[in-house]
Amino acid sequence: MMSPDEFVDAAKKSGLDGVCLTEHDRFWDAGAVAELSKRHGILVLPGCEVTTEEGHLLVFGLSEYVFGMHSAAFVKRLVDEDGGTMLLAHPYRRMMLDDAFEEAIKRGLRSAVLRLVDGVEGLNGRGSERENEYAYQLGEMMSLRMPLGMSGGSDAHSLDDVGVCATEFERDIASLDDLIRELRAGRFRPVRLRGEVQ
Repeated sequence: MMSPDEFVDAAKKSGLDGVCLTEHDRFWDAGAVAELSKRHGILVLPGCEVTTEEGHLLVFGLSEYVFGMHSAAFVKRLVDEDGGTMLLAHPYRRMMLDDAFEEAIKRGLRSAVLRLVDGVEGLNGRGSERENEYAYQLGEMMSLRMPLGMSGGSDAHSLDDVGVCATEFERDIASLDDLIRELRAGRFRPVRLRGEVQ
């Protein structure tokens, strides 16, 4: 619903220090991303939102779609081989059904995909308050069992979505390698930057 230039410009105007382009099942050319970053004077990093049978994964460090990426375990092998990282995006879409909230959390905690990722999106700009509460509680409970960070993202599908939520890092991010290192180390947290989440 917006061009890459419109998206990056909106991110810069909203006060973000950087932005990740994570199209669904589409990997960005590194040269095109670098040019976009240079043109707008803001850090732009490539990623991908990979659709798997176990949910959507935000993947960083891979450069192309490979047959078999419908499986989270297969994506994890690729990510490990290439020294990348991956996060579970908006977990409520697959794990939070119509049953009781506590039961949905328990079911989510049993999900094998949580043992494959370096973090969970705990705050999504397009999620409802209840959905985000579920994702955040799931991330908190998983972090008691294993090192697991929580990210925040606008999940921007339109210009109005840009800059609602973000991920705050403890250390500066100046490159894709920095991003991967910090996500794997768990030195990040979700933040809401403006307005109420839907």
